[in-house]
Amino acid sequence: MKPHLEEAALMLRMADRDISAVKVLSRAVEVHLSIVCFHAQQAIEKCFKAVLFCHLIEFRRTHDLELLVELLAERRIAVPLSTQQIAAVNPCAVRLRYDDLEIEVEYITRDELTVIVADARAWAGRQFQAASDSV
Repeated sequence: MKPHLEEAALMLRMADRDISAVKVLSRAVEVHLSIVCFHAQQAIEKCFKAVLFCHLIEFRRTHDLELLVELLAERRIAVPLSTQQIAAVNPCAVRLRYDDLEIEVEYITRDELTVIVADARAWAGRQFQAASDSV
């Protein structure tokens, strides 16, 4: 397997770990929503990075989903999430993890997090398969 596809596969495996956490934690009402949101953001970030690797798009080390989406958009690669969904989970990487900003996550539900993570993973999987098939 080509190195860029190996990196993409690694990102997808790591995303799958976070997706498992989202599934389990989203059902645990005693777990604060910000923790579920953190793992959702991490899973989506890794899915976006996997696609960037698939398309040989260079990127700097970042947790900023909006920046990753911009890089994909420059190559006319559309992500399966809306601007609002991305904006809802983007601050979860760092700000909500280390700050007590409960208000910021009240407008996204555990169910929606589970759905958007699944959408991002399915999309990234299709992108990976297409890139693998073209080699």
